[in-house]
Amino acid sequence: MKLHISKTVWTIVMALIGILFILPFVWMLSTSFKPEADVFKFPIEWIPKHWNAVENYRTVWSGQFVRYYWNSIYITVATTVINVFVCALAAYGFSKLRFWGRDAMFVLVLALYMVPPQASLVPQFLLFNYLHLIDTHAGLILLNSFSIIGAFMLKQFFMGVNNEYIESGKMDGAGYFRTFWQIALPLIRPGVATYAILRFIWTWNDYQYPLIFLKSKELFTIQLGIRLFGDQYGDVYSLMMAGAVSAILPLLIIFAIGQKQVIEGISLGGVKG
Repeated sequence: MKLHISKTVWTIVMALIGILFILPFVWMLSTSFKPEADVFKFPIEWIPKHWNAVENYRTVWSGQFVRYYWNSIYITVATTVINVFVCALAAYGFSKLRFWGRDAMFVLVLALYMVPPQASLVPQFLLFNYLHLIDTHAGLILLNSFSIIGAFMLKQFFMGVNNEYIESGKMDGAGYFRTFWQIALPLIRPGVATYAILRFIWTWNDYQYPLIFLKSKELFTIQLGIRLFGDQYGDVYSLMMAGAVSAILPLLIIFAIGQKQVIEGISLGGVKG
């Protein structure tokens, strides 16, 4: 009986905390539908009495906003695909291939993760400037084509794959890449999907690299576009919230589609054997 009461109390407490966390998003969504005169009405009108959604979103999506949106989609998708593939290759090599110095090399890779990204910005900028990749989408994609945390995360999933599967592939005449692509990688599909979703979110929300490595406005991503939009409409909160809702919409869609894979990936990550 006491256990049942305690579980009920904790459920109520966690529900209240969840509502508290979601309230800012609900206010943002509600504000994006209102005329500016109703934004700061008190008490708050969570469901607007007067709707101005069409005009707000039409204003947001006019001008350069569509271009910024497309730039972010293109960069994020390309970066996610390349990054996941490269990290999966590295993770497979560190977990399933035997070569001299493998463990020491992996420790060195992990040690590099302790170096703050800001510490390498100047060398990266000088290198990319020498390669003429500054102010290009290709340079921005290349910057994020590998992730230490991605290699580490996928390595843990590969370590959960039984070596007998790998050996059976070798006995059937499969080479290293074919074993990786057709045997090992499909077995950790939930883990790959989990990391791909995380990489998509991280890349979409990235503000630092586009700010430093992009100069031309026509190449800007949605994060820089929101900043320019804020400079133009910073005092119009209904339009700012409409822009913010538009900016996070792809993240909500991706997570809604892939949440099952995320849960399955977390479960798989806790199982070894």
